[in-house]
Amino acid sequence: MPTVKQILADKAMKGVYTVDAGYTVHAAVALLAYHGIGALVVVDNGEPVGIFSERDYARKGIITGKRSHETPVRELMSAPLVTVSPDQSMEECMELMTSRRFRHLPVVEDGKLTGMVAIGDVLMQIVTAQRNTIDQLQGYITGKY
Repeated sequence: MPTVKQILADKAMKGVYTVDAGYTVHAAVALLAYHGIGALVVVDNGEPVGIFSERDYARKGIITGKRSHETPVRELMSAPLVTVSPDQSMEECMELMTSRRFRHLPVVEDGKLTGMVAIGDVLMQIVTAQRNTIDQLQGYITGKY
């Protein structure tokens, strides 16, 4: 099974977007929309401290009546930040995402934020692996190999 490093290498969008913990929720949501992404890593003094997602905005902001132009991201972010390393397996990511109900996992290497793995990235790897297995089995059955 692929590792996080391999998943990141296959992604069309490289890198990870961040937002300062003191920015307003409105500014963070604007960043999500501008980049067409579902989550931002929240940083405070350059250090990753949490994650802010569309789900956080909907469940902790809109529903509770928080004003997005006045509320800082730190009030709605999910924390503490759970991360993975590039050497972790796709299975470990799936377990974390399922058990903790995450859709995004920031990747940290040598203490540095290097990427983000989303549930869609993991699903794409699973589909590709299954497609390859099916192709190999069909080749074996039909005598191609």
